Amino acid sequence: MNSQPVVKKDTKNKIRVEFDRTPLKDRLKAKFGNMAFYSNVVWYLFRFIILLGVSYIVLYPFFTKIAASFMSPDDFIDVTVMLIPKYPSLDQYKEIFIENEYMSAFFNTLALSLISAVLQTFVSCLVGYGLAKFKFKGNALIMGAVILTMVVPHGTVYLSMFMQFRYFDIFKIGEVGIIQLLTGNSLQLTGSFWPMVILSITGLAFKNGLYIFMMRQFFRGVPDELEESAYIDGSGTFRTFLQIIIPLSIPMMITIFLFAFSWQWTDNFYTEMFMSSNRKLILMPDIVGVPKTLETTYAGQELYYSAINNTCGIMIILPLVVLYLFCQKYLVQGIERSGIVG
Repeated sequence: MNSQPVVKKDTKNKIRVEFDRTPLKDRLKAKFGNMAFYSNVVWYLFRFIILLGVSYIVLYPFFTKIAASFMSPDDFIDVTVMLIPKYPSLDQYKEIFIENEYMSAFFNTLALSLISAVLQTFVSCLVGYGLAKFKFKGNALIMGAVILTMVVPHGTVYLSMFMQFRYFDIFKIGEVGIIQLLTGNSLQLTGSFWPMVILSITGLAFKNGLYIFMMRQFFRGVPDELEESAYIDGSGTFRTFLQIIIPLSIPMMITIFLFAFSWQWTDNFYTEMFMSSNRKLILMPDIVGVPKTLETTYAGQELYYSAINNTCGIMIILPLVVLYLFCQKYLVQGIERSGIVG
């Protein structure tokens, strides 16, 4: 039995009225003249200083790179210039946009990232649901293979993966496959989007193992009673998955999509492996470089060239920043429900 006295609403109002009628001096003393108030002040100041210091350490490099992107070559040899340029200029952005073919790289990367992200999201959702909700022989083995794709370094499969798509064929018997039997030659898929499409469909694309793991953790938290109710109502497995499970997992799917899109947007491992042979296909990593019109012999040449490369990086991640601003709510919800945080 609860022995603590219960303070009624009328009593609270009476105490508040009596407090308001006391002299201002006594009210201020009661509110600010106690150890609890000073303890809270010290705690807030301590927390503010810690957060300010961490924010400075994290954000200062970004501020310096953004400021340098608006500087002219004269600013890099002027010792009085720190963060604010004395001779501000947009030449870096202009020449990167024109000479480095930023818009061409933007649309090519957008198409590749969208295709890969959509396919990886669907495959991760399908495989994660199967591993989480269905008990069958080999379930643990398949999950182990998924984990293996997360821990094996990409460099160890570089050559074999490149050769697989450079001379692509299916159902090989020895050195001969079906395509070679029918046409006389294997397919060369390098220099196109097809390697990334095939890897995304098969669940072997960049970070795909992590996405499957996240979806599996999410689906393990979905109550089995929802599916059982659907089965009783006559829904099959696939219909239950589409009409009940998919709507519940939209925040998580958006999170997976954002991860896949962002990592594909800035990837240079797979794109360099598969698409370096196609010089006409320009992607975001290809715009990093000093435009010829910005080449100079100034004393601060190295600093200026470094600033130009940093500006290329800013222009690469800028679309991702805009995307995050619109989707941050779903991203946070998905991470909270994924089971990868405590």
